[in-house]
Amino acid sequence: MNKIVNLIDRVLNSKGRRLRKADEYMYWSPFVVHHKQKLQINIKTQKWHCWVSNEGGYNLFQLFKKVGALQKHFDELRDLVGEIPYKQRGYESKEVKKKEKVELPKEFSSLWNGRESIVKEHALRYLSKRDIKSQDILKYNIGYCDSGLYANRIIIPSYDKDGRLNYFVGRDFYGGKFKYRNPPISKDIIGFELFINWDEPILLCEGPFDAIAVKRNAIPLFGKTIPTKLKKEIYKNKVKLIYIALDSDAIVDSLKIAEEFMNNGINIYFINLTDKDPSEIGFNEFLTLKRNTEIFKFSDLIKLKLYGKKQKYMEI
Repeated sequence: MNKIVNLIDRVLNSKGRRLRKADEYMYWSPFVVHHKQKLQINIKTQKWHCWVSNEGGYNLFQLFKKVGALQKHFDELRDLVGEIPYKQRGYESKEVKKKEKVELPKEFSSLWNGRESIVKEHALRYLSKRDIKSQDILKYNIGYCDSGLYANRIIIPSYDKDGRLNYFVGRDFYGGKFKYRNPPISKDIIGFELFINWDEPILLCEGPFDAIAVKRNAIPLFGKTIPTKLKKEIYKNKVKLIYIALDSDAIVDSLKIAEEFMNNGINIYFINLTDKDPSEIGFNEFLTLKRNTEIFKFSDLIKLKLYGKKQKYMEI
């Protein structure tokens, strides 16, 4: 049994923690980003299950295949446990509920570790110009691709409350024709949900760079409209105060969001952005703007509807 544990340790690149129950071990899950070990493996029966992603299987061969183990690892496992029963060979793990699955590009490389390259150097230089710090890169697991569909793009992942990937944004940093290339899936998600404290005021902004620049409880909408899932979560958690900081060209969309939440008793602070978005303004200037913003009243809403963005908020 010790040889099997040692093999799994090497394949998963982590040390298994033995549970009180015989032959049960816990590992860091390769399927999610989580602060606790969530992959449970029974060394005797070979059954394995991730308690967050719901990935699981009846034998270790399936696990090794999922994580991309080397052929020598499969050969070593076969020497230790023999061939797997025929009826188990075709088993594929499934989620309890079928969901639209999103995965990072296979060419994805994290920017806070890994090999050095010219492309990586350019990516880091681009992020530095946008005032993205090393701690931001680590916190949000920001990476890049140097080949494939997302070549020469910064990749900013978004994770749900359980640490599962729910979306990502690919931002060109080489002056390509299209600034953004995102996965072809639904945007009905909660951006950066892993970092949201629903007991505190939240801030809604358009993109991930804006949310990172704001730093505090900011949710990127990945667009100009509010996702249904996010709306439900706001009501469910009885959020009392929301800051709205969409770009200046999204005034109509901002007012729709503000009006809905105001009609449901939520206090709104409407941050009037003129020519720059939060990521262009920078944290300190944005914080000053935020502090000087007063609660948004229905009379303000009516005036902005009438005059639009030509009417500065401070003049209302």
